[in-house]
Amino acid sequence: MTERVLVTGGAGFVGSHLVDLLLERPDTSVAVLDRLSTGGSRANVEHYERNPRFAFVRGDVNDVGAVDDLVRQADAVIHAAAESHVDRSIDAPREFLESNLLGTQTVLEACRAHGTRMLMISTDEVYGAGDPDGGLFEEDHALVPRSPYAASKAAADLLCHAYHATYGLPVTVVRGTNAFGPRQIERVVPTYTIAALEGRPIPVYGEGKQRREFLHVGDWVRAALLVLEQGEPGLVYNIGEGHELENLELARRICALAGAPESLITFVPDRPGHDFRYGISAGRLLALGWRPEIPFDEGLESTVAWYRDHLEWLRRAHDGPVVTEPRGAHA
Repeated sequence: MTERVLVTGGAGFVGSHLVDLLLERPDTSVAVLDRLSTGGSRANVEHYERNPRFAFVRGDVNDVGAVDDLVRQADAVIHAAAESHVDRSIDAPREFLESNLLGTQTVLEACRAHGTRMLMISTDEVYGAGDPDGGLFEEDHALVPRSPYAASKAAADLLCHAYHATYGLPVTVVRGTNAFGPRQIERVVPTYTIAALEGRPIPVYGEGKQRREFLHVGDWVRAALLVLEQGEPGLVYNIGEGHELENLELARRICALAGAPESLITFVPDRPGHDFRYGISAGRLLALGWRPEIPFDEGLESTVAWYRDHLEWLRRAHDGPVVTEPRGAHA
């Protein structure tokens, strides 16, 4: 019997990689709901257009009727639709609340109406600034978001908890570290990589000392699907076990892989509320049997190579910018 999975935001970066993994299974069909805003592109899933197990619907997660109709036909929902870039949330916080909080409530309500299990795709940024000395956040740590993006995701996470506690909805949440890989736009890896490949200044915030953990998107989506299938409803699972390094070191590694001089690295004024580091414990996920399989250096090398071969495709796929324009603290 074919399992039917709805992926909201399935034309985005993480969403499209979830679609890839789901459609590797011959007994799974996938419907994608995506409004094709800044992060999403039809091109990310265009290779499935003739696949009878795939359907694409252009629409908004705040469209109650459209969401209800799609959820009614699904056995499971992966809610990945979100405005997901910290820098843009600084410019337009209300848009992030409307998409990330109210959109999540629309999906939750449809899942409640039809008794459909749901996986919420969230972020480690809801925990706030991490321990500079290397401590890790457990899933039950207090949420202390420091950007409009993180606040909107934290509110959505709490709403998922409330729907489980109040209505018994089988909803599980994953909070992931930074995913990277092919088809990503705006974030730090594509921004540094595209600048390096094109010989333009590579914008590094502040002194480049902020630390981030990176996990290849292939490992990231494997973890998310495992939680969908084996995670306990009502719980949060951190997706961690990535590789942590300073932003400046990341820029240097990308320069080496791109064959670009490190003199392209340009320090720009730090952005408002810039967290120094994150760090999450993935104990619950590891207990399910998941382990990362793609070493960071190998994943970064293949990702830089992908951008080298797909720069024109990437820009054709998106109407807006594909790299981050820095938002300094005094901008």
